[in-house]
Amino acid sequence: MSALNPTATPFLPAISSLSTLPDTAITSTLDLLFEPTSELHSLALPTIRTCSFGSYDELIDTLRGQLLTIASEVQDNSEGKKKLYQVLGSHPRLGAPKPGKQGEELSEQSKNEQKQLRGGDEREARRLAELNEEYEETFPGLRYVIFVNGRGRDVIMEDMERRIKRGDIREEEKEGIQAMCDIAKDRAGKLLKSAEEAV
Repeated sequence: MSALNPTATPFLPAISSLSTLPDTAITSTLDLLFEPTSELHSLALPTIRTCSFGSYDELIDTLRGQLLTIASEVQDNSEGKKKLYQVLGSHPRLGAPKPGKQGEELSEQSKNEQKQLRGGDEREARRLAELNEEYEETFPGLRYVIFVNGRGRDVIMEDMERRIKRGDIREEEKEGIQAMCDIAKDRAGKLLKSAEEAV
């Protein structure tokens, strides 16, 4: 099987064949599930090459376990922790104005996931931007990540305020990893469903 065609409709290869694909096809698959980041590629490639998985959920759970281990065992300011923060920081800021502005490039998945957070009430949009800044000042190197899953801006902002007030960077690492993996599972489910419907 050849590498994924970046101009084709996004699809996931059969999980049973993933370990046999070229690196470029594996990293393209990871980029569909997560936001593109070379740090995740370097973590996941050896795992995918040496383990077999019965489903994409199983693969995502395995990667989540690896990320949680890094978060709990690796010292602050180490290379491992910096790589973890690069992975978590690959998700775009919630409600960022538009793709391409303020350095925000959104994947197609992120655009769809965040569409209800854009536009609308300008005061809410400003408050969301302020909370993003406050969050990143409270937790240097991290970016607020949540599985939006249809939640509105008001619910998201309440959660941001709660997490900022809590002020626990270790919990933020865990919540960010969990949210990133919840998003990846949701994306996998949607991509697999659309492939089934196309047959």
